[in-house]
Amino acid sequence: MAAGTRNPRAAATPVVTGLGFITSIGNDRAAVLRSLRELRHGFEPVEFLGNPNVPVSVAGTVKGFAFPSPHGRDWVWPGAYAIEREVLRGLAPHGVYAFCALQQALADAGLAADELADGTTGLFCASTGSPFLLTHHVNQLYAARGERSDPMAILSSVAGTLNFNLAAHFRIAGAVCGFVSACASSSHALGYAMDEIQLGRQRRMLVVGAEDMNAESILPFAALRGLSTNPDPATASRPFDRRRDGFVGTGGAVALVVEDAALARARGAEIHAELAGWGQAGDGHSVAASHPDGAGLREAMRRALADAQVAAADVDYVSAHATSTPTGDRSEALALHAVFTGGARPRVSGTKALTGHGLSLAGALGAAFCVLAIREGFIPGAAHLEEPDPVCAGLDLPRVSLDEAPRVVLNNSSGFGGSNVCHVLRRAG
Repeated sequence: MAAGTRNPRAAATPVVTGLGFITSIGNDRAAVLRSLRELRHGFEPVEFLGNPNVPVSVAGTVKGFAFPSPHGRDWVWPGAYAIEREVLRGLAPHGVYAFCALQQALADAGLAADELADGTTGLFCASTGSPFLLTHHVNQLYAARGERSDPMAILSSVAGTLNFNLAAHFRIAGAVCGFVSACASSSHALGYAMDEIQLGRQRRMLVVGAEDMNAESILPFAALRGLSTNPDPATASRPFDRRRDGFVGTGGAVALVVEDAALARARGAEIHAELAGWGQAGDGHSVAASHPDGAGLREAMRRALADAQVAAADVDYVSAHATSTPTGDRSEALALHAVFTGGARPRVSGTKALTGHGLSLAGALGAAFCVLAIREGFIPGAAHLEEPDPVCAGLDLPRVSLDEAPRVVLNNSSGFGGSNVCHVLRRAG
């Protein structure tokens, strides 16, 4: 079967019934929605590693949480969430974010924890693990010359920590898997979750993306010249702007409950949006840089539209990957020009102008924002855009959020190695 072609045997329709957010722009749906509508960013000045000479001095901070040491006894999170001590032992900071976001999403979907354990619900997660905890545990190992190590070191710090801990706590007996494709990771998780439902393998999927928000997760990107050195929180992240100089790092978590539409309707759940299709394609170009012509992203968009059986002219809004890096945004703009031709001219914006770039959680977070746009009837504006890069000429980049109800939305994401993933979402019929 050709890539991007829907399996004719697939009868189930995946829909989103639950959302949960722990982000720089809000820690619940109402706060996130307000920030997106009003273009409120979540950036603050930071001093990484207590060193004022570090040139990166802005981040998308996650409010209400604090992880001042590697020890869970010192951690702080909102009192609305109860995390048992035994559960906390296996969590990294981003695991705490994820635990809270998933509780939100389940409540939004009207699901109790005991409804998840019958084998019809699966869990797909995405994170890079916790460099913060990994550094701590490896240093302890060296200090003890290999004679002692924390028994939870691996479970709390490696890339699979989310699926280890969440699957065990919520007694998930369906498909469980973690995805690692850099900044496309949670987009892959969501795409393959859609497949699980369409192919009848699972009736419900929980999709979770999360990342730490600390120096260990963010600062290594400075060596790649990927981070903005602009000290002004109001202009440090400005996708598609001629003066953009890199992305602003952030952390947090997003959780989506994705179900077979028939199951959702049978239990009286509110359907927020339909997941109509997805596509992926590689650049085949560079370990780190996007293809200069946006070749992989262009093909991923085309495959997603073909999978959803949607024409480019039917797309009302594109949630761009748009990290605010000079090369990445240029590549994406060229890909958009190539796909949306012949009068097709959707609105385009990049919400990382508000949140910052959440790395592996970014794709699913963007999809969740698209769900909000469809559900609430608005299009997020292109925040902080003052002077568009000339390569964007012809793209419709609204400077303010619009009270327009998009029916069909495309969500883009790209990762290291040229991994490109796109989702098509639409209003539920």
